[in-house]
Amino acid sequence: MPHLPTPDRFFDTRSAYRMFVTATDEKAVTADRLSHQTRDIGPGPKALRVFDAGMGDGLILSRLMRRLHQQFEHIPWLIVAKETSVEDVRQALSKLPDRFHEHPEMVVVVTNLLYKEAPALTSSTNVTWRTIELDGSAAADFDDDIRALFPQIAEDWRVQAHPETGNPVYVQPTVLVIYRKDREFILNPVIPSKGNVEGAYDFMIASQPYRARTSAERRVRLVIEPLARALAPGGKLVAVHSAGDDPGLEIVRNVWPDEDPFDVDRHAIIAAARAMIDDPTLVFDPLSDDEAIFRYWMHTMPSGDHIGTPVILAAWNAATYVAQIDGRRLDEAMESGEYVAATQAVLARHDGIWFNDEMYVVRRSR
Repeated sequence: MPHLPTPDRFFDTRSAYRMFVTATDEKAVTADRLSHQTRDIGPGPKALRVFDAGMGDGLILSRLMRRLHQQFEHIPWLIVAKETSVEDVRQALSKLPDRFHEHPEMVVVVTNLLYKEAPALTSSTNVTWRTIELDGSAAADFDDDIRALFPQIAEDWRVQAHPETGNPVYVQPTVLVIYRKDREFILNPVIPSKGNVEGAYDFMIASQPYRARTSAERRVRLVIEPLARALAPGGKLVAVHSAGDDPGLEIVRNVWPDEDPFDVDRHAIIAAARAMIDDPTLVFDPLSDDEAIFRYWMHTMPSGDHIGTPVILAAWNAATYVAQIDGRRLDEAMESGEYVAATQAVLARHDGIWFNDEMYVVRRSR
């Protein structure tokens, strides 16, 4: 019988995620920081190859693509994005029509494969492979074609609970390849086909790819190592995760004083990666604090002495979402009402709320 997750385990919910994304500028700030890391990369022999290790709803990727267009305007792109959530896939694809219009020489691949499978777009079981040619030349044309895919995507992106971890995993491994039909001749050397994927990338992003309480060794084994091994010569992997030491963590500790969700920092992950990955061509760089640590804010700020309920709820949701507090404890704090005073005190002290993320880099030498 499959092992079911315990009730006190953290799982993302759409409502908590949407409130967090709406109330903070985390996605925009992260995308801008990632774009700074693209300045010293170059395209491969056929295209600029980018891999997103957790596309989510596409907010980071689509913003990064705008920046990449400034830098690589007349170069073909291969964008490969991994995502398990069907709702996120729909949201992300809905942001692409304008990208296909601005940068026509682009192939976008979306897959639900595991980290160890996704870079090469292969699996031990038979992969459902779909190739879609977008008709027309306007963003509205591409939007029509992409929206027509949604019923099939809902079928292809079905998930089930992993028997050991309880994490959602695919029922059927799937690869979806999308490009403009009027650019097929130019893109032919770039378009991947089943069983014929190079699987090496010039730039890879991994934003919040693991749970906060996961050990450094497990993060490396399941996420960082398979991604790093898919770097092309001169390629760069940039990983981003929550760092704590901010007002958000103060809110959490006002309710749970011993909470320490960010005890594994980038230095611990880099040390584990150096010990576990035997590849002399890979360089593991924790970056300086000035480069690595960055701040993002909650949009809604209190005014004057009055801190309204919507602000309190938004701040509480953001703080507990970032700290990945499980549902059972959240319910208890909400029912008792202690979250109100805990959040008000921090908002008043700082006249707002911000959070810290940190990034680190893995490079492959040329």
